[in-house]
Amino acid sequence: MGNVSNASRLVEDCESRQWLPSGESPAISSVMFSAGVLGNLIALALLARRWRGDTGTSISLFHVLVTELVFTDLLGTCLISPVVLASYARNQTLVALAPGGRACAYFSFAMTFFSLATMLMLFAMALERYLSIGHPYFYQRRFSRRGGLAVLPVIYAASLLFCSLPLLNYGEYVQYCPGTWCFIRHGRTAYLQLYATVLLLLIVAVLACNFSVIRNLVRMHRRGRRSRCGATGGGGSCRGGLGSRRRGDRTSMAEEADHLILLAIMTITFAVCSLPFTIFAYMNETSSRKEKWDLQALRFLSINSIIDPWVFAILRPPVLRLMRSVLCCRTSLRAQDAPKTSSSTQSNASKQADLCGQS
Repeated sequence: MGNVSNASRLVEDCESRQWLPSGESPAISSVMFSAGVLGNLIALALLARRWRGDTGTSISLFHVLVTELVFTDLLGTCLISPVVLASYARNQTLVALAPGGRACAYFSFAMTFFSLATMLMLFAMALERYLSIGHPYFYQRRFSRRGGLAVLPVIYAASLLFCSLPLLNYGEYVQYCPGTWCFIRHGRTAYLQLYATVLLLLIVAVLACNFSVIRNLVRMHRRGRRSRCGATGGGGSCRGGLGSRRRGDRTSMAEEADHLILLAIMTITFAVCSLPFTIFAYMNETSSRKEKWDLQALRFLSINSIIDPWVFAILRPPVLRLMRSVLCCRTSLRAQDAPKTSSSTQSNASKQADLCGQS
């Protein structure tokens, strides 16, 4: 009974605290802010080169969505982190930064808004890949780069409506220890659990789309092998256009594989960063604060917007080609362990070349 009473007093103290505890350092927040801004600016610069055509490749709908994701991450970093740094600079909690707790409400709304918008952007990217590979005719008729520009305002509008519920008295924002961040209150309503469930469902949907893309890519390989003229013993007239067509198929398959690798890593990153928050949302309030799950959950959720642009900046086409080569090399080595005829070996080599984008 005494432990429960002490925990309750701790919760009340965190919610009403006006001054930061001694020893609190802005180092972690400063590093996260700097890394986030730098990574997003580098990613936007690389995307700007693609938009201008400097890389020799045209901008695709997928890269339009990637640009919107990076822009969202940069905007969220620039609108959220300075509030925390101001709190450290003045040695005041968010509740004390502005009259009526407006800074606390602003921080909470911005955190929920940009976290949900980021996940919705990842879902839009996964859905675009799924439709592009699984339903190409529908995709060609209905989707365009110009239409991709409308995705961002639609996602922002949906996120705005959902995240405004606490402002309409369904859910409540509250300050958490050590006083440098605020979020949805535990326990008063089911809004915190609802928010975590929506993020979890979006992650599952993105994973389902990615697995479907992988399955469709494998099917495309098999159909391509069966449809080649060389496989049916076609004459010289058939072989005339075979080289250019196969090179085009390989380039297309390699590009789809690159997109899938990039999207898969971003999805795994968000899933890992969201897991502590999901646990926090379904934990008992007293237990979560006692074990400091609340602060860890926020930090993990914030890290995602820092990692995403660095993933895009690091995974440039040469790196993606290297990753495909490593994957194909391992597959080829496993295939060579089993006895095969020369025709079977040649067929598998052709299949590996398609996947790896090799000539």
